[in-house]
Amino acid sequence: MVQIPNQPAPEPSAPRSAPTSADVARLAGVSRATVSYVLNNADAVRISEPTRRRVREAARELGYVPHAAARSLRAGHSRMVLMPTPSFPAGPLYSRFVSELQGALGRLDYTVVQYGTVGAHGEEAARAWAELRPVAVLAPGSDLGPRGVEILKRSGARAVLTLGPEAVDGAHALLTDQEDVGRGATRHLYDRGRRRIGVVVPAEPGLAVFSAPRLAGARQAVAGTGATVTALPLARDEGDAARLAARWRPLGLDAVFAYNDEYAMLLMRALQDEGLAVPADAAVIGADDLMLGRLLRPRLSTVHLELPAGRDLAALVDRVVHDPGAPPERHKVLGATVVHRESS
Repeated sequence: MVQIPNQPAPEPSAPRSAPTSADVARLAGVSRATVSYVLNNADAVRISEPTRRRVREAARELGYVPHAAARSLRAGHSRMVLMPTPSFPAGPLYSRFVSELQGALGRLDYTVVQYGTVGAHGEEAARAWAELRPVAVLAPGSDLGPRGVEILKRSGARAVLTLGPEAVDGAHALLTDQEDVGRGATRHLYDRGRRRIGVVVPAEPGLAVFSAPRLAGARQAVAGTGATVTALPLARDEGDAARLAARWRPLGLDAVFAYNDEYAMLLMRALQDEGLAVPADAAVIGADDLMLGRLLRPRLSTVHLELPAGRDLAALVDRVVHDPGAPPERHKVLGATVVHRESS
C-alpha cells in the first residue's frame, strides 16, 4: 500500500480583498460612474469605444466582476432569467433550443440560471424559484399552475412565460400544439395507404404531457375514415421493443407513429430483427428530425419540429420585462412538417 506522507499545514495567508469599481476607475483613469456605465452595458450615456475598451481591460487585469445584487438594488430588479430544469426527459431538440435561448438572453445582458426542482411542482416549485428573485421565469406549463404564477409575480418576477400544450392563467403562453404532430404523422401514414396504425405511448415518466395529445391528434386524423389507431405502450428499452415486435403480426398493424425518432429507431430495429420488412410490412414514422434518422437504412420518415429562434424569444422576454403590466399573450411556437423518407 502506498502511503501519502503528511505535509505540514501551510501558514494561513491573509485574505485578498476583492477589487472594487474604484480600483478599476483608478487603473483606467475614469470615474466610477463611467465604469458602471461600461460594465453594465448602459446605453443611456455615450462613451467612446477607446474608453470602453480601457475600462474592460482594467477590469480584466484586476479580476473585477460587477456585483449582481448591488446592480439589482440600483435597478429595482434583477437581470436573472430562471429556467427550471424540465420534469420530462429533454431530448436534443429541446436542449438545442435552450442553448440558443441562453445565448440570446446573454447578449441582452440577462443572466440565465437553470434550476433543478426534482419532484417539485406547482406552488412548491414556484416558491423555490421565487426565493432567487428572478426578473423572469420561463417554465414548462406542466410544472406551474395559476397560483404558482401569482407567487412568482408577488416575489417580483416581471415576466412569467410557460412553454407547453396549454396556457396557464396569468402567464404569457408559448403554445406547442402536440396534437398537430400526431395529426400530421398519422395523416401521412393514411395517405400512403395504411389503415391499421399503431401509435407509441412512451412509458417514461413526464412524457404523457406530450404523448397524450399526440395520440389524440392521431385519432383525429383518421376519424370517420374506417382506419384504426391502436395505442402501443412502450418503454425505451430493447427488451420491451422486442416484445412489441413479437406481437406485431397478431396485432394486425401495418404502420406505426412511434412518438419520436428515438422510439422509432428502437422499434424499427426490433421489427427488422423479428423478420418484418420496413416499410412493406410496417411503415414507420417518428418526430424531431434527428440526423441519425437520416443515416438509418431505410431512412426514417419523421415530423420536423420548428421551435422559435432564440433571439425572437429573448426579445419577447425583454419586452415583457419592460412592460410587466401588459395582458398575457399567447403565441403558437411549434411548427410541424412531415418529412417523407423510405421508412414509410
